[in-house]
Amino acid sequence: MTAYARYVALGDSQTEGLGDGDDVNGHRGWADRLAEHLARVSPELRYANLAVRGRVAAQIRDEQLGAALALRPDLVTVMAGMNDIIRPGFDAAAVAGAVEEMFAALTGAGAHVVSVTFPDIGKIAPMARPLVPRVLDLNDHIRSAAARHGVTLVDTYGLEFATDARMWSVDRLHASPVGHARIAAAMAHALGLAGSDDSWMLPFPPLPPAARWRVAADEVRWFATFAGPWMARRLRGRSSGDGRTAKRPDLTPWAQPISGRPAR
Repeated sequence: MTAYARYVALGDSQTEGLGDGDDVNGHRGWADRLAEHLARVSPELRYANLAVRGRVAAQIRDEQLGAALALRPDLVTVMAGMNDIIRPGFDAAAVAGAVEEMFAALTGAGAHVVSVTFPDIGKIAPMARPLVPRVLDLNDHIRSAAARHGVTLVDTYGLEFATDARMWSVDRLHASPVGHARIAAAMAHALGLAGSDDSWMLPFPPLPPAARWRVAADEVRWFATFAGPWMARRLRGRSSGDGRTAKRPDLTPWAQPISGRPAR
C-alpha cells in the first residue's frame, strides 16, 4: 500500500461537497471524507480541495490544473464533466479532451490520479433520460483516457446502488451524506487503503414501491424546485459558482471542512 503525503482534489460541486453540509457550517463531501481516511493511514497528510461548484471540465482544467501542479501532489482526484452533460451543445470528445489534458499533466508530474465514470442519470431523475446517451459517450471517452495515462478509475455505471434515491440529495444533482460516504469508500478501495473494502458496491436494502401518483408529484415538485431554476440560471448566463473560490486552496493538515469562500 502506498502512503500519500499531498492530496489535491479537482472538480465541481460534487468534489466541493454540496449535499453533505451547508454554506454556513461547511461542506464535508467525499473528498474531505477521503482525506480523513488518508490521514488515518498517513498522519502527515496535507490536503487541498480546489473544486468550485458549477464548473465545467474546461474551466476545471483552466482554473485548477495549474494550481494543482504547483502544489506538487502525489495523489489527485479528478471529477469533471457532469456539468457539461446537462448543457446545450455538449461535445463528449471536447469534454473528455479537457479531462485527458488533466490526466496527462498530473500523471506526467508523478501524481497518482483517480477519476470516475458517471451513473445512469435517467434512473436518478427520469426527466433526464434523454441525456443518458451523453453519459454513455463521455464515460467511454473517460475510460479510454484513463487507460492511456494509467489513471485509476472508479467505474460506477451500471452498479445498482449508484442510482438509488438514498445516494442523492433532494435536488438529485448532488450526493447525499450517505452518497458522499460511498464515493469516498470507493476511492479508498481503489487506492487499496487500509480498512477499505468493496462494501461500497453493495445495493441498499429494498424500499417499498411508491404509488404512481406520488412518483408523478415528486417529479413535478423536483422540476419546479430544482431543474427549473437551474435552467433559468443557464438562460441568464449565471452559475451557482459565480463569485466563489476554492474552500481549501492550500495544502494544509487534515481538519474539518470550511465553506467555499466568496471571491476577493
